[in-house]
Amino acid sequence: MISNKAKWSAEFLGTFWLTFGGCGSAVLAAAFPGVGIGLLGVSLAFGLTVLTGAYALGPISGGHFNPAVSIGLVVGKRFSAAELPGYIASQVLGAIAAAALLYLIVSGKSDFQGVGGFATNGYGKNSPGGFSMLSVLVCEVVMTAIFLVVILGATAKKAAGGFGGLAIGLCLTLIHLVSIPVSNTSVNPARSTGPALFAQTGALGDLWLFWVAPIAGAVFGALIYNVLLADER
Repeated sequence: MISNKAKWSAEFLGTFWLTFGGCGSAVLAAAFPGVGIGLLGVSLAFGLTVLTGAYALGPISGGHFNPAVSIGLVVGKRFSAAELPGYIASQVLGAIAAAALLYLIVSGKSDFQGVGGFATNGYGKNSPGGFSMLSVLVCEVVMTAIFLVVILGATAKKAAGGFGGLAIGLCLTLIHLVSIPVSNTSVNPARSTGPALFAQTGALGDLWLFWVAPIAGAVFGALIYNVLLADER
């Protein structure tokens, strides 16, 4: 039996890796002169962190790395509600630790003048494309709902064995390809919280939406899967 300590450590490390790898690619590599990876590269980076984390740490904790996913899995009857507090705390702490380390690295640049947006999520003036609060809310709910449907489907008993992590990682990549211009893509309250604590754009004021929308989307996605797609025969 896997201990809570091991599960919480896996969720901390997985969320740390997702935040550091994904946000780090946006902050350090997206616009680097001459070789910047751009939107496509950042999207792929987020997908790869989940893919690699799922295979390395999933056997220990289930590989949630996201409070919305944990809540959605409870609604989907794949996870115990009693374990939620420990998972969510570990995920948020992992994201904060990653953002702190990324801040330390960025602040060591010779011409450092602040971190600016720091890969944070936002709406209105804090949206990369200037999208409204309603647009961002709808986008985040829909994207997270689809993410949960994919997670539940790819990890179902009848799913192809061993490919769940690949499907989930590619789904997150696609989500980022679509929604980075809208909200800088959250679908993950922990990922949003860590960078927001260090940003200079007032991202903390927008943070509530990136808890409410992903959690609502995760619940909707789990309900959609259970009611319309699950086969219990």
